[in-house]
Amino acid sequence: MRLKLALALALLIPLFPARAQETGRAFTPADWYKVTTLSSPALSPDGKMVAFTVTTVNEKENKRHSEVWLVSASGGEPYRVTAPGTESSSPRWSHDGKILFFTSRRPGGEGATWALRMDRPGEAVQIENYPTGSTPRDHRFAIWTAPAEQDDDEGGEKAQDPYARMQPMARPPHGAITKPLDPARFDGRHIVDLGYKRNGPGFVPNPREARKWRPAQLWMQAFGDTVKKQITDTPYSHRNAVVSPDGKWIAFIADAQLRPDSVVWAERDSIAKLPYDPERDEAPRNDSDIYVISIDGGEPRKVAELMGNERSLAWSPNGRQLSFISDGGVRTGQDRLYVIDVQGGEPKNILGDWQYEPGWDYEWISNNELVMTVAIGGRDAIVRVTTGGRIQEVIGGRRRFFGVSYDKDHKKVAFVASSINRPTELFIADINGRNERRLTGFNDALNAEVAWPNAERFTYESVGGREIEAWLMYPHGYEAGKKYPLVLYIHGGPHSRYGENWFDEFHNIAGAGMWVLFTNPRGSSGYGADFTYSTRAEWGGDDMKDILKAVDIVAERPDVDETRMGVTGGSYGGFMTAWITTKTDRFKAAQVDRMISNWWSWYGSSDAQGLTEFEFFGKPWDNPMVYDTLSPIRYADRVVTPTLIVQSEEDHRTPMTDAEQWFTALKKRGVPVEFVRYPRSNHDLSRTGEPWLLVDRLGRLRQWFTHWLMPEEPATVAAEP
Repeated sequence: MRLKLALALALLIPLFPARAQETGRAFTPADWYKVTTLSSPALSPDGKMVAFTVTTVNEKENKRHSEVWLVSASGGEPYRVTAPGTESSSPRWSHDGKILFFTSRRPGGEGATWALRMDRPGEAVQIENYPTGSTPRDHRFAIWTAPAEQDDDEGGEKAQDPYARMQPMARPPHGAITKPLDPARFDGRHIVDLGYKRNGPGFVPNPREARKWRPAQLWMQAFGDTVKKQITDTPYSHRNAVVSPDGKWIAFIADAQLRPDSVVWAERDSIAKLPYDPERDEAPRNDSDIYVISIDGGEPRKVAELMGNERSLAWSPNGRQLSFISDGGVRTGQDRLYVIDVQGGEPKNILGDWQYEPGWDYEWISNNELVMTVAIGGRDAIVRVTTGGRIQEVIGGRRRFFGVSYDKDHKKVAFVASSINRPTELFIADINGRNERRLTGFNDALNAEVAWPNAERFTYESVGGREIEAWLMYPHGYEAGKKYPLVLYIHGGPHSRYGENWFDEFHNIAGAGMWVLFTNPRGSSGYGADFTYSTRAEWGGDDMKDILKAVDIVAERPDVDETRMGVTGGSYGGFMTAWITTKTDRFKAAQVDRMISNWWSWYGSSDAQGLTEFEFFGKPWDNPMVYDTLSPIRYADRVVTPTLIVQSEEDHRTPMTDAEQWFTALKKRGVPVEFVRYPRSNHDLSRTGEPWLLVDRLGRLRQWFTHWLMPEEPATVAAEP
């Protein structure tokens, strides 16, 4: 019988014991420099050692630094195995555990694959010709995909930096509310005047160079050899190559040409499936096939002809079956785990109608059972699933996973995880979930110094009976009987999710003494396909009602000051934040990040037109009413909320023009507004941007909300370390 995995709070076991009262000082933006991030765990085949990547921040040099570390699976002190002056990451073991491979970039050079013998002393050696990240199988050879080699005729001079003539601002503009945490580290532009474009360039050129497409072929190179061998030569691209257990065969996914009956998208039940129409759809869905080819080369043999986006191909232990994850060719469908006989036949969906989202990390335990990570709402879990469809959760808790690895016999699992009030650390457990223990404590010193507030998880019923999951994080220094301001966070996507993981932005605002409310409204991932795609052509409708219903609920608490509330979000969250300020004046401050204000101009300047072609049922001229009525700029005359606009100058997902339009509209309206532009930054500034700029952004968000929601406290005080 299929095990039902409920979202009930009673089933969520805390990763760390919750403290009745958090002690320690408040988190500040500068504390971000002190957080250590773990990733890429690799459990040795014998289950005795775990290799992993440790990333720290060099504040002085304004960069991140990654190294590969080792720790015994039985406990003990972790130790570094790569040179401290190099950038190293992504460790992987050889099949016999005698060699540890990793990616490393030496000063002045590009990334390459390196090998370190673990069975005898010695220095790591570079493996010539291996592409970055390729891992030899059984320390004999590596398999990868890359276009066939040809003469490089794509030379040319490097484009001139359009911002080279721009001078950093030594001081904030007169009357500005937000300020750089360190003027020497902020070289962007802080704008409060409409004449700002006279001082610098307008449009930002796309730094990505257009290159002629060439299909990716299979390549192989023996370990210890410098000669690589091309295995395939076909007109279609190959990916996800995996070697059979006996080392004789390679299975891979090939993206072939679309057949006339390809399904591009599937609408809700009321709308029929549409075939591929070249006049309407320029970017159709993948049409993938699975092939098997001998390790010695030859003609590939087709195993399955598939529709949809396939990934995560894997062999069963006996080499008779292949598994993969796919949406089944239906864009609005749920990703499923499929199994197919290597000799051919119809793929079998072994997850049935299970509504949670398979992850990337899964492996075969036996010939009839697999283990995999899944997203269950705002949390992650590891489950065991049989080819007959039985599903059992073995490792869960209120946490998220950021890398999982298994030993050769699948008796143990190592994983990196974090919870709402603890940054990432490395853990190990038996495959059945027993004997779990933490192996590292890289953030223990910071945890002892800083108080990480807890968050209350709650669910509520919204429009149409939808159950929505939400969290309310306590303000630092919380005292019963006092009222505190609140900031609402709206995630991007919209097909993403908030949840049970440590997030710097939440602690940044909570550290300033404010509640932080975050939700997963309809449109979020992790709750099934119907929930995820229920907002098509209706952004800002029921999803907004879901969000505001959570605000209504928490505003009834006696310790929440509903007269002092702010709202913020990035990407889809930036759109929704602007949208909400056109619908209500209940929020006293807003911050929009990576925003969309005008869907017409966004479509003409973004690198992601396919998003709205799918979500809004066509291009702007196909469905002009949707593009028009869902543009916040159309209702800018209703906005009264003071707004801070943050934008990256090299963001091609949500280009600068939308932020400029919103700034101009609010400025003309007389609404208090500031506009901060960050150079050398793209859509991922808040996650992977330059440390100085990322921390500066955190500081400005904190200053903005402190100014408008906590006027009795100077904004400059809240942002100081």
